[in-house]
Amino acid sequence: MTITEKENLLFDEWRKNREGFVSDGLVDEVSYLKSGLKLMFVLKEVNDPDGGDWDFRQFVREGGRSQTWDNITRWVKGVRSLPSEVKWNELSEITETQRRDILMSICAINLKKSPGGHTTDNQSLWDVSNKDKEFIRRQFALYEADVVIGCGSVTTDLLYSLIDFGADPGWMMTTRGVWYHEYLPKKFVISYAHPEARVADCLLYYGLIDALREILQ
Repeated sequence: MTITEKENLLFDEWRKNREGFVSDGLVDEVSYLKSGLKLMFVLKEVNDPDGGDWDFRQFVREGGRSQTWDNITRWVKGVRSLPSEVKWNELSEITETQRRDILMSICAINLKKSPGGHTTDNQSLWDVSNKDKEFIRRQFALYEADVVIGCGSVTTDLLYSLIDFGADPGWMMTTRGVWYHEYLPKKFVISYAHPEARVADCLLYYGLIDALREILQ
């Protein structure tokens, strides 16, 4: 059985207990498995005032929204280019075609599968995600990701309240201050900023790539 088939079976069970369920995970399984590093991005929830009931995988497959996915596209391009350096003039402008092509190889999950609004209700985020904890653990285990990027400190904290990484995760810090955890041998979770953080895109990009260059060496 493929990972995508396992995803869909899990989601069929999950959505019975979660109104407005939005499926997520592998954008394209073949591209994910063929990639040099299996990359997972963990986010809070989708923004959808219309109530959900759609497939986030297809949304990302079509390029997503530039506000979030331009930076994730840059991050993926940079990670896949390591140890080479990518100059900013090759990254400053991201097209929809680039998003569609580059994002095919990733996994992207939301911890809360029902949609929220423009501003996250953190109490609802924590309550719903904790009710779905066992489903989230099962989904996370499907991917065996090499690098898991928590998009925002709240997201990473929530991930660690939901997934059993052991009593002492053993967080470490890169020389420039990015926190990470080796959750399995040669597999890492990185606590990083949200791609829409109010920081210059170039600083967000080089901060993450600098950390990964150190962690993966």
